Amino acid sequence: MTSPAPVLVLGAGPVGQTTALLLARWGLPVVVLDARPERDPVGSKAICQQRDVLDVWDAVDVGAEIARRGVTWTTARTFHRDAELFSFTFADRGRSPFPPFVNVSQCETEALLDERIAASPLVDVRWSHRVTGIDQDDDGVTVTCETPDGEVQLRGSHAVACPGPRSDALRSMLGLTFPGESFEDYFLICDIRTDLPGWETERRFYFDPEWNRGRQVLIHPCPDSTFRIDWQVPPHFDLAAEEAAGSLDRRIRQVIGDRPYEIVWKSVYRFHSRLVDRMRVGKVLVAGDAAHLVSPFGARGLNSGVLDAENAAWKIAFVRRGWAPEELLESYHAERHAAAQENIDVTTATMRFLVPRSEEEARHRLDVLERAATDPAARAQVDSGRLAEPFWYVDSPLTTPDPARPFPGRPARGDVPVPAPGVLVPDCPVTVPGRPEVVRLRQLAREGVTVLLGDDAPAPDLPGLGDLPVSVHRMRDLDPSGLLREALGARPDEVWVLRPDAHVAAVLTRSADVAPAVARLLARTVPTPVPA
Repeated sequence: MTSPAPVLVLGAGPVGQTTALLLARWGLPVVVLDARPERDPVGSKAICQQRDVLDVWDAVDVGAEIARRGVTWTTARTFHRDAELFSFTFADRGRSPFPPFVNVSQCETEALLDERIAASPLVDVRWSHRVTGIDQDDDGVTVTCETPDGEVQLRGSHAVACPGPRSDALRSMLGLTFPGESFEDYFLICDIRTDLPGWETERRFYFDPEWNRGRQVLIHPCPDSTFRIDWQVPPHFDLAAEEAAGSLDRRIRQVIGDRPYEIVWKSVYRFHSRLVDRMRVGKVLVAGDAAHLVSPFGARGLNSGVLDAENAAWKIAFVRRGWAPEELLESYHAERHAAAQENIDVTTATMRFLVPRSEEEARHRLDVLERAATDPAARAQVDSGRLAEPFWYVDSPLTTPDPARPFPGRPARGDVPVPAPGVLVPDCPVTVPGRPEVVRLRQLAREGVTVLLGDDAPAPDLPGLGDLPVSVHRMRDLDPSGLLREALGARPDEVWVLRPDAHVAAVLTRSADVAPAVARLLARTVPTPVPA
């Protein structure tokens, strides 16, 4: 008997690791290819993991451990010079078990994901495989790799390309362009181990402090009494010269004072804002930094890459299992390209506030910052980075609109959208008879297509679904307390349809409309509903 073709994952960073584990969770074999000879655990890199990304990782049994090992922070403070302008905390419309944000080294996250991969018989990781060619036909994808033992070719049904930002060759193989811009100023990162009482649970952002006049400083707490400090520095900043002159020590002490410290890692980098023109090329889906680059203010890099991974994995799995047509993959581009564009819009606005490009922009920023000390309206214009959040698929071809729940647009800073079609469903405790391992709504939703019935909604007829994993539950049976209905804002006559990534696909009031909504979320031919 011929073994089923694997899905090829190009890149063994956290986006590739997540993709591989999620595909394996759906029962698919996976081969992960990486050009490096081995993992390179150097530096903290992407440290800030958002609540809903921890939830995705929990589906592959690492989310809780990442949260446990990281530093939890719930408050973001913004300062102008030495005066605090405002602070805010983060909303949760349900009862997620995860904190809003956890700071933990990317290296630690990768190590935990590697442990899960090592335990999976469906995932095969191959280092020292540099991709030199990608060819496709109607039956799958052929990837050519250069290895220490010579050229090899690997065959897969589909591929997810996520080898990181330095992917010009791969993008060229796929015929992709990568338009965008690069910002002139550089940023210096230092991971510093020291004792800063009271700073362990807060993100602090300083505009124009005395110790970095005319530029910004961002401070994040990390595990093991470590703090990530980012200084905006001028173009052509020379770190080696700064160290030799003793200026780096002076720079650090201006922030932490005379207390002892140790530099754990340091780096200088420049920000880019770029997005490929297509995130699907036939049977290849492009994800993570290979598809989009954004400035890190707001932690939208790795967090958005993990959500790329989840979107790609369930759709490839549903196509492979025969539950959806190949056309479902086009919705990956529609949804995740729009999400990436949102991230670019948000982070570009941040960078233009941080790094004014004209005297007029600089005067505007100074005016806003000075007024923000006393004017709440001005505070809303201060942009130190809108923090990562899941995208809302309200315009997706898989979403059935609900005129009674129009999407009001991007929510206020720190808030989350009101539940509606396209929005990630709030998490709530649930009880499923005979399923003690399922304790949260999103756990249930990530098992397939989930239909939630209000007290007065009749059970729908769902013919022709074959072995599609679909479950139907009455809300009061899942949660007699009423918290679930309250979190959703659900009426007794409504039916809520959830996607396998826990986004709301539809909110309906007629049982005859449920089958068409399920067909739509799978990119199947939509049956005509029975007239009312």
